[in-house]
Amino acid sequence: MLKRTVLAGLLALLPLLAVFITSPSRAQDKIITIFAAASMKNAVDDINSAFTKATGIKAVASYAASSALAKQIEQSAPADVFASADLDWMDYLDKKKLIKDGTRVNLLGNRLVLIAPKDSKIGEVKIGQGFDLAKLAGDGRIATGDVRAVPAGKYAKAALEKLGAWSGTETKFAMAENVRAALVLVGRGEASLGIVYETDARIEKSVKIVGHFPEDSHPPITYPVALTVNAKPEAARYLAFLRLAAAKAVFEAYGFTFLVRPTS
Repeated sequence: MLKRTVLAGLLALLPLLAVFITSPSRAQDKIITIFAAASMKNAVDDINSAFTKATGIKAVASYAASSALAKQIEQSAPADVFASADLDWMDYLDKKKLIKDGTRVNLLGNRLVLIAPKDSKIGEVKIGQGFDLAKLAGDGRIATGDVRAVPAGKYAKAALEKLGAWSGTETKFAMAENVRAALVLVGRGEASLGIVYETDARIEKSVKIVGHFPEDSHPPITYPVALTVNAKPEAARYLAFLRLAAAKAVFEAYGFTFLVRPTS
């Protein structure tokens, strides 16, 4: 249903994409590479397909934790666009002069949620000060991204520290290489709870959302995007495409908050 809704939205907005259309002969063999946070996969896959259809320029994405992608770019991986799930890893590359000046924009927002397997007996949970996550988890594990580097894990730890729940649960965490890996652990029942983004939980049928973390319990979840310093010229068109109303419709269909004024 979600996929059909997204595709219908793109079809309805195709007239807005006319400005991006390039003749096949000019766009032939042009490829750009997008390094995007794992939580963006479904939305970016749809946007890449629409971009290629509109321009003839092939957009290829590589998904992983923002931390891993930033390190790869630092080591000269051939990325044209970087889309991070937090500001820290974009700042990291910016300070190393690996981001093209004037191209950075905070594009998306998200929410942090607590999930459980679909068949779990855990019902709706009110998350607040003094929240006893350890008791809720019982003998089970709690999955999230690695709290030392993966944005989802960093947001999770910040929230739990503010709510006074980190010290009692730290040893229960199963720290995954990225947020989608944490989602899989919960979906398979290998973890009784997980802390992921709302957009992740919405696309995985084997889990359910049992609670939302207060937005003031952690830094705002912000997805900045930018061109890398060595980006191909065609990548500027992709960055502009991300700000179109058509892209906004896709991101919002998956549950992201669109933070910029869309262009037509």
